[in-house]
This record gives sequence, structure tokens and C-alpha cells, in this order.
Amino acid sequence: MNTTNPITEDDIANFLANTPEFFERHSQVLASVQLTSPHGNRAVSLQERQAEMLREKIKGLEHRIMDMVRHGNENVIIADKLQRWARSLLLTRSPADLPERIAHEIEVQFSVPQAAIKVWGVADEYAHAHWAQGVSEDAKIFASSLTAPFCGVNSGFEAVTWLAQPAAAMSLALMPLRTGVLNSPSPAFGMLVLASPDAQRFESAMGTDFLERIAELAGAALSRLRA
Repeated sequence: MNTTNPITEDDIANFLANTPEFFERHSQVLASVQLTSPHGNRAVSLQERQAEMLREKIKGLEHRIMDMVRHGNENVIIADKLQRWARSLLLTRSPADLPERIAHEIEVQFSVPQAAIKVWGVADEYAHAHWAQGVSEDAKIFASSLTAPFCGVNSGFEAVTWLAQPAAAMSLALMPLRTGVLNSPSPAFGMLVLASPDAQRFESAMGTDFLERIAELAGAALSRLRA
């Protein structure tokens, strides 16, 4: 008997995995193996334990499929809202009406409690509008520094003062406005702010794909206001 290199469980497992004909020659072994059921202390056969494991795996896959279906349905609903919002911009004839229309339709279509927008560097004919005034150079520099929507708690951003009820803004989404894609190096010519009294509505870990699409569409629509 070789005691220098005793047989280990790994050796046995490798042997059985690489010698499937062993069970053909010793079929009685499969029938005699008894395991403990995870649903109690009773002993079950190997085949029954395998069936239980398979049922558990199927149940896990069913849960994953249901999650995928649920997320898919949610994405369809959001995409429909985005389409209706974009349609409202296309139906807005006067460029001067676009900033307020963009903010208002976001509140309506996406159930956002508050939304506001500021645009700078506009043509002279729009310079008197309230949405083209009251933005500091620091806020403009901050908007240009964003290459993706900022989501998080309200920590005293200037953009909060653009809202009708600044004190009710617990969480924010700040979106720079550019004529091109959101992450382009070109300076922003505006910023859109969304706010909620729910501190978890706009959190730092949330996905921003739809917010990016909103910002890019809004930037493209508002490019008609630029000087």
C-alpha cells in the first residue's frame, strides 16, 4: 500500500470525471449512494439530489428571465416617453419657446417634480429671455467640465437656484447642453437641471443612458438659439 502519496478526493473526482464507463460497469454504485437533502435531514439518492439541483437551477433561471422581461418592459415605457418628449420639441415652431417646452415636457412625461434650463451665448433677439440670464461664469465652466450627466445629492449647486422651489431639491441630475454628443470636448452652451424631493431619485450609481439622450436631443434643438 502506497502511503507516501495517498489518494485524495481530487484524485477520485478526476478519475470519475475522466472514466465515465466506471458507472456503466458499476451501476449499483449510483443506486446505493445516499446524500442529505438540502430541504431536510432525510437521505436521498444521487439521482434525486441531481433532480433537486436541476430544479433549483431552473428556478434561478426563471427568476433571471423574469427580471430581464421586467427591465425590458421598463425600458420600452421609458423609450415611449422619450419619443413623446422628442415629438413635442419637433412640434415647437418658435425657437424662443423651446427652453420652457423642454423643461415642462420633462416634468410631464417623466414625472420629474422640477426641471429648469439655462442657455447662454444666444443670438441678440433671445438675450432678454429669463432662461438666457442669471448664469455665472463658474456655472458655465462647470457645465463645460461635464462629459456625462451628474447625478447625486444637492450640495449647493448654482443650478438649484434656477428651480421654482430650490428648497425642495434633495437630489439632482445636471446635464450639459452641446450641439454634438455629450462627451465631446466642445464647451457647453447651456445646462438642464432635474430635481426631486426624494434623495434617492437621482443617485450617483444610477444609469444615465436615457439622461444622455435627453441632453443630446435638447442640445440639438436649442442650437437654433445660438448666436
